[in-house]
Amino acid sequence: MWTDETDRSLAADSAFDAHYGLNMVQCTAEVVRATLEIKPELLQPTGVVHGGVYASMAEAMASGGTNWAVTPDGKVGLGMSNNTSFLRSASSGVLSAEARPRHRGATTWVWDVEICDEAQRLCAVSRVTIAVRRGRDA
Repeated sequence: MWTDETDRSLAADSAFDAHYGLNMVQCTAEVVRATLEIKPELLQPTGVVHGGVYASMAEAMASGGTNWAVTPDGKVGLGMSNNTSFLRSASSGVLSAEARPRHRGATTWVWDVEICDEAQRLCAVSRVTIAVRRGRDA
């Protein structure tokens, strides 16, 4: 179990998220904030951020926030649904994202995620559903 909030924020860490450069700034059951530096390897051939990057950010943030809350009780949060809409393209700079829970149930959590460019223009919105299940050790 985690001993403090810093340790618990590690619920959001993953090798995949590190691979594409996700930086979790804050991770709790109330809010998750993250940033991502746009690098050339994250761009589509057309020169804009690949949609999978936005979806991956949203999934990681919603999973991280849910896991922050449920793992002390021997449960685990697992992605169940991710609906991401792309509103504005970005091709350079830093993306910032904020996720907030809309529903905290016994078996599912639903999160809304907004991802903005450096000018705070909305680039993508996501609704992510996380399934809450018993952990392996429970």
